[in-house]
Amino acid sequence: MHTPSATDHTGAARGTADGAAAHAVTDPVPVADARRPPFPERVAAWLNDPQDPFWERPGPTAAQQRNDVLGTAVFLLVALFSAVLMHSYAGVPETEEPWGMYVGVSALILPLAVRRRFPVGVLLVSSVLFFAFYYISIAAAFLLAYQVAYFAALYAAVAWTRNRGAMLTALSVVIGCMALWLVVELTITRAYAEIVEVQEPVDGPIPQLLAVQLHSGLVNVVYFGGAVLAGRASWRSALQRHRLAAQAERIREQSAEIARRAVVDERLRIARELHDVVAHHVSVIGIQAGAARKVLDRDPPAATAALRTVEESSRTAVGEMRQLLGVLRAEDEDARGSAPAGRRPDPGLADIPALARRHAENGLTVTVRTVEDVPGDLARVPPGLGLSVFRCAQESLSNVIRHSTATTASLVLRTGRGPEGPWLELEVLDGGSPRSGTAGTGFGLQGLRERVRLHGGEAEVGPRSGRPGWRVRVRCPLPVDGSPDGAAAGGQRSVGGSGA
Repeated sequence: MHTPSATDHTGAARGTADGAAAHAVTDPVPVADARRPPFPERVAAWLNDPQDPFWERPGPTAAQQRNDVLGTAVFLLVALFSAVLMHSYAGVPETEEPWGMYVGVSALILPLAVRRRFPVGVLLVSSVLFFAFYYISIAAAFLLAYQVAYFAALYAAVAWTRNRGAMLTALSVVIGCMALWLVVELTITRAYAEIVEVQEPVDGPIPQLLAVQLHSGLVNVVYFGGAVLAGRASWRSALQRHRLAAQAERIREQSAEIARRAVVDERLRIARELHDVVAHHVSVIGIQAGAARKVLDRDPPAATAALRTVEESSRTAVGEMRQLLGVLRAEDEDARGSAPAGRRPDPGLADIPALARRHAENGLTVTVRTVEDVPGDLARVPPGLGLSVFRCAQESLSNVIRHSTATTASLVLRTGRGPEGPWLELEVLDGGSPRSGTAGTGFGLQGLRERVRLHGGEAEVGPRSGRPGWRVRVRCPLPVDGSPDGAAAGGQRSVGGSGA
């Protein structure tokens, strides 16, 4: 049996200490901020918005300020007429002058003309006037217009104050003074007891004095609480409108960005088209011009034929360049739904035999074959895909002329069915060797791959395996039979079996 030694105890103690340290590190540390925030902070968060605590409501517009002045003037006239009616049927207390009622209601209403421009100032001035005229003219204090005017001042302070901290401070002072004044009225001055003493005794479920006190407290809570709730609802509504306006602006900006990107993508597509056209025809022009120079003295008819090919290629290149550049100038016509004048249809699969014949005239014999898994597959190829495949064939054959010693090439268009659906494949093969000093920029092959990726396909470009020459294979998925794209493409001409 093993007897624990001092070393064992030390190691155990060290292990315990290490375990405690690791436990102290891995255990979650209580977060002090998880405690409930103080009451003032909760009130401030309730009056404002947790997501936008620093949002400031925009000030009133000029039209709103004019409406405030006009509304205050109308309200003042109605209030004064109401005071006249009360003076006429109820009179005023003997201890005060009649003018006090008119001055009191006017003094409390007039500041409302600038309540949205200076909400905190109007609240403080109205609060002082409200308390003062309660003692100067009790008749004014009991007018409905007097109470409504002070309610509007409270509401405007909560709804329109930009500095929410100043609003919260002013509102706290006003409500605190009101609560203190109510306590003084209930306890020290015995104002409510005097009201009960001059009335007839009532045998109700609650003592008469207590009922008066509770009723007064309830009225004040509803009065001040209603003003605060209404102001908060107005402020939150303004914040929601601000958020909706900002969201609408972001949507407009995103829509403009999407439109701009669509324009950029279209211009890039046109740039690829322009590259294919120019590269193809310039390479033909260069080869034919060189051939004409070599046979100009020995065989004038051959030189004439080569120069005629140069002339035709240059004209074709200029025509296609004008067609592509005309797309950029025809945005207004396209927006109105009319096609640009003089624009020819885009080439497609049906134009590949003609492309092969043009290369045959330039010294490259191209054999064109089609293999359809289901008869009519090539006729159902969408126009956009047909254009891309045509450009890939054009780029591939142009590369053979520019960079290879081959004099023959084969071009195969085939369709098939696979686990993921029908597909279209283009394969261009040549048996030549690389021509020295003809390295290109690589933009043509990059554009070829981009065209294929645009249609969700794949491209293989490189030397042939086990034999000389170069191979380009492009495969793109076809829409299933009966799809809108396939139906739209039904009008394409069929592809010939052989080119040249």
